[in-house]
Amino acid sequence: MKIRSVKSNNRKKEFSVVTFSDAEYSFPFSEARPKPTSSNCIESVAVDKELGKEGFTYTLKSGEEGSIHIEQVLEYNEDPKYLASLLTYKLSLEANKRIGESALSRRQMVKRLKTSVPQLYRLLDPSNTNKSMSQLVALLHILDCDVDFVVKKR
Repeated sequence: MKIRSVKSNNRKKEFSVVTFSDAEYSFPFSEARPKPTSSNCIESVAVDKELGKEGFTYTLKSGEEGSIHIEQVLEYNEDPKYLASLLTYKLSLEANKRIGESALSRRQMVKRLKTSVPQLYRLLDPSNTNKSMSQLVALLHILDCDVDFVVKKR
């Protein structure tokens, strides 16, 4: 996700981040390192091209610099799409770990999943976020793993 613009708001003590999909997020100064303070306030803030516009860099009055990646902003704001992709990423990593320990061949796994070899590789690719949770859970089940989801109130 790319950042279109970023502003600092010293009164609210937060950054305001706007993405190219027009989503707007806030990120408090208290989560930033180095932390801006009233005596060491933000001099400048800009979308960082060196981070591929996926982050922003700010400079404090003291000359210290800090950078914030969009993933930090999304995680802080508990963006549902980001959290879902993070879950599929973690499940993919676990499947990759377990597939190396499994006695089953990949052909046997494909047969049990009733899918194709390329689809199995897509399931195992942690960077591919366009996969279904049910496919990942089925793969982990074939690999002798129990997957339990705990839903709890915060």
